[in-house]
Amino acid sequence: MATETCTQAYGEPSYWDNRYSNESGPFDWYQKYHSLAPLVNLYVSRHHRTLAVGCGNSAFSEGMVDDGYEDVVNVDISSVVIEAMQKKYCNLPQLKYVKMDVRDMSTFETCSFHAVLDKGTLDSLLCGNNSRENATRMLEEVWRVLKENGVYILVTYGAPTYRLSLLKRTFSLIKLHVIDKFVSEKRTDPPKWDLLKPVPFDNDVRTLETMLGQNPDIHYVYICTKDSSLKTDEKHEVAVE
Repeated sequence: MATETCTQAYGEPSYWDNRYSNESGPFDWYQKYHSLAPLVNLYVSRHHRTLAVGCGNSAFSEGMVDDGYEDVVNVDISSVVIEAMQKKYCNLPQLKYVKMDVRDMSTFETCSFHAVLDKGTLDSLLCGNNSRENATRMLEEVWRVLKENGVYILVTYGAPTYRLSLLKRTFSLIKLHVIDKFVSEKRTDPPKWDLLKPVPFDNDVRTLETMLGQNPDIHYVYICTKDSSLKTDEKHEVAVE
């Protein structure tokens, strides 16, 4: 599979403040809610408290509330976008917006969310300086704020070659789903991949490469479940791109 590259300073707060100061409409990284709704519904109950990290000005959380979700907390490192979203959704109590760095979410108590949703935030940190350290700090915080048996749903362009070793430092229970990159609400033909069917894999990612093909036109969705009985305190070298 192709080597990942980073072309912007996505890991820097100043980049996002500048971007959101000059961006008027909503933007959803990778996938919109309608395309991922069946998978979100599968793993997250509508009464569960959910955290969306690196929310930006995405309409994804609004889509969740329209779909019946009752408590969606959104965080982003950009004060510009958080202030804008607070004003936009001030009359929608199911949505809350808080300025926060995902590497330090100490404002939230331990075990306070049933689910954490991430569309591109981990990817952004991996594009910045000190990427390994920052990604690990974020994942440890995600683990901490999750309730036991809670799920971290990571939507990413990162193939297993680049993501599994990093995720396994924190999570032992991981499922992988895949979805076509371009999913239209008006689509009539069947998708190439069954979103609700996990892709089988073992410790040999070459099996996955054979199954998915070279450079597949898909996004990867990792479902990482918190199970404290499997948590290890042993620290290893982080193997990321």
